[in-house]
Amino acid sequence: MTGMLIGVGLGPGDPDLMTLRAARVIGAAEVVAYPTLPGTDSFARSIAADLIRPDADEIVIEVPMTKAREPAQAAYEVGAERIAAALEAGRDVAVLCEGDPFFYGSFMYLHSRLAERFPVTVIPGITSVSAATAGALRPLVARNEVLTVLPGPIDSAMLASKVEQAEAVVIMKVGRHLSRIRDVLDQLGLAEQAIYVERATLDAERILPLAEAPDPAPYFSLILVTKGSDPWL
Repeated sequence: MTGMLIGVGLGPGDPDLMTLRAARVIGAAEVVAYPTLPGTDSFARSIAADLIRPDADEIVIEVPMTKAREPAQAAYEVGAERIAAALEAGRDVAVLCEGDPFFYGSFMYLHSRLAERFPVTVIPGITSVSAATAGALRPLVARNEVLTVLPGPIDSAMLASKVEQAEAVVIMKVGRHLSRIRDVLDQLGLAEQAIYVERATLDAERILPLAEAPDPAPYFSLILVTKGSDPWL
């Protein structure tokens, strides 16, 4: 029998926001895998560090952050084969993923390579969207309103069109795109309604009006935009 591939959602960063199931699985895992930038400590591992068994085997997947997709895809290929070797030996592998594994999660790239060969289970995690709205005390949608989630790197024309059509918006992966995103929201007359959140739930968390956001912003940052009046009034 092969081992089980387990995608473990860790939540936005505060270890207290992991689910009980995630903590239980990590604590029992003989093999854990996680991504990191080359030459840096893994953020995913840091969230779960107190739960990982001292005798656990660790599979580190070094994923370069580049515009070109090929280097990252090659890294996931190597990581997937290392995980496959453990699974073929009958060992379960817990793959640590910040946030939720299937919401912009790195686990998806391993899942696509391994799911046809091995049994898979996924433990959902609290997303940065939920963490940001809770920290900002900012309701996003109510009743029949529609929430639109957009990646910051899309071009300005598409971003403007999507935001203009939306009722409430979360813009993810802000980073070096902050200035351009702020210009788009300003042109749409929405900049004053936008809230900037970085490193939600961590000690370094910052929640600011968009006008006061740092430029460039860190990768772990997002923007919340709501329109209209309070839906509960």
